[in-house]
Amino acid sequence: MDFIPSITTDEVLKLLSSCSDKSSPMDFVPTSLLKSCCSTFLELITILANLSFSQGQFPAAFKSASVTPLIKKPGLDKSAPANYRPISNINNISKIIERLFLNRFQLFVMQLPNFNSHQSAYRPKHSTETALLYTLDSFPLGR
Repeated sequence: MDFIPSITTDEVLKLLSSCSDKSSPMDFVPTSLLKSCCSTFLELITILANLSFSQGQFPAAFKSASVTPLIKKPGLDKSAPANYRPISNINNISKIIERLFLNRFQLFVMQLPNFNSHQSAYRPKHSTETALLYTLDSFPLGR
């Protein structure tokens, strides 16, 4: 993909507004401060995302995660490592930049000539139910 459309402050505002108020241990700036001072941070995050996309690099400072093991189900043996699943926490600015790229990448892929319009996985507003309904409508029982 040679061209990625520029990010706008409106897009960043929409994503920032939808962020959970929780902060990760990896956050440089607490989420509550990001949201309460969004007019200051919007422009900075927009510039950072546009630089990242134009240079094809994700900032190294945003590549770290805090990994916490979480028991899969209550009552499982806590001494068995297989009973845990890792939970990775990244900072909110990383999440915003990742979501901005994902939105652009999905749009790009869906516009490719060989993209199957009946693809259901990894598409917004599509699911296994969508695929099943298409199959049932296209191939009625009793034919």
